[in-house]
Amino acid sequence: MKQKIIFATGNKDKMREIRMILADLDVEILSMKEAGIVLNIEENGTTFEENAVIKAKAVAKHTDAIVLADDSGLEIDYLNKEPGVYSARYMGEDTSYTIKNQNLIDRLEGVPKEQRTARFVCAIAAVLPDQEVIVKRGTIEGYIGYEPAGENGFGYDPIFYVDEYNCSTAQLPADKKNELSHRGKALRAMKEALRGKCL
Repeated sequence: MKQKIIFATGNKDKMREIRMILADLDVEILSMKEAGIVLNIEENGTTFEENAVIKAKAVAKHTDAIVLADDSGLEIDYLNKEPGVYSARYMGEDTSYTIKNQNLIDRLEGVPKEQRTARFVCAIAAVLPDQEVIVKRGTIEGYIGYEPAGENGFGYDPIFYVDEYNCSTAQLPADKKNELSHRGKALRAMKEALRGKCL
């Protein structure tokens, strides 16, 4: 019987990335929904790490599988690291990212490139069957562009540009994005930690 990892998300785009990055693990990877776990989790932590642990622990109460949860977001230095831990809830959860992205670009109008620095942050928490908690963090540095570009990403990807490739993360091919991204880095660190523990 294959070991299972349940990921505390219902986001299809995120699940696709997670499955690609963890493809070399001999485990079955399920979203909360696929595992039949329906919860409304209040993310009231003040850091990405706290929110990831809150989500992972909430789901772990309903399963003896390994549970992973991530909390990720965009920090824009010029805007005092907004939207930060509120990235998903910025301007309201039901507001489309097209509107959110345009709002952030508008707020940076006239700001020169060297002051548009930003990063994506991802914290991933694991709750193991013995209730041990492991937390890993990954980041990618970049800047906020002057217009959205690219179709390959989701969320804030179209406005987050990487100097090295001179394009947004939504313009990168999926394998390159997973190699560079905050989530890719955090998941690979978590994968090594899990290999040492229970996989």
